[in-house]
Amino acid sequence: MSNALAIAHVTQALALLIENNVGPEFGEAVKVEPRKPPADPQLEQPTISVFLYQVTPNTSQRNNDLPTRASDGTLVKRPAAALDLHYLISAYGDEKELVGQRLIGSVVRTLHEIPVLPKDAVELAGERPYLTGSNLAESAQRVRFTPTVMDVDETSKLWGMLYQTPYTLSVVYQATLVYIDGRQTPVAGKPVERPEVKVLPFGAPGAPVPPGAEPKDADSSSDGASEEVEKAEPKPPAPHTAKKAAKAPAKAVAKTAVKSPARARKTAPRTSRQTPRQGDDSTEK
Repeated sequence: MSNALAIAHVTQALALLIENNVGPEFGEAVKVEPRKPPADPQLEQPTISVFLYQVTPNTSQRNNDLPTRASDGTLVKRPAAALDLHYLISAYGDEKELVGQRLIGSVVRTLHEIPVLPKDAVELAGERPYLTGSNLAESAQRVRFTPTVMDVDETSKLWGMLYQTPYTLSVVYQATLVYIDGRQTPVAGKPVERPEVKVLPFGAPGAPVPPGAEPKDADSSSDGASEEVEKAEPKPPAPHTAKKAAKAPAKAVAKTAVKSPARARKTAPRTSRQTPRQGDDSTEK
């Protein structure tokens, strides 16, 4: 986390990073200014302007600091604002020797090779008297620079805001992530006075239930035993079913008594008349 000087500290550190890397590559002294592009640029000396034109909240980390207070209202976590910084980097020089284009090429290569703001540049920028008290070097979050693509309309709108400033070749970068924390000090948590450690086997009262197992107690075991007993012993028939069972034999006997003569006739063996055979002596006599 860092205090309210973090925005200015990042701007100054970015200017020092560009100055320390572009100057030796370019072959001559390059002036880097953390300011708005000049209305009347001096083309005698190669110059690069680092202009912070917009500060926006970071959408991915905007609500990560909630909640910051306990139920009784005490501050338990210091609130922090997550911000993104948008920079316009412009180059000026002799147009006949394409100084501006050469400088922009060096800037792009520097920020592509060193996309994260190094700690030595942050510490060197913190030595400025107007940045005394900044704690950006102590922050665990490092600032990263990413190029931003802008079309012709967006570029014209951006330079239109710079009143009476002539357009020059420039690139746009976004610095993320910069935290600005609050001024209040959160209440420290109470220390542990007496540790209590309990070791209980599974199944004991108060013991945690193993994953995938259902808790079993005495009531559930007794219920299960009673269910088994009920399944083993046959249940007595209900009153209406007993009456039906008593009437069923009488009806069956009556039906058999009525149907028995007819069945006897059907089942009785048929007697057939014997016809005399030819050649039988008894019948001829």
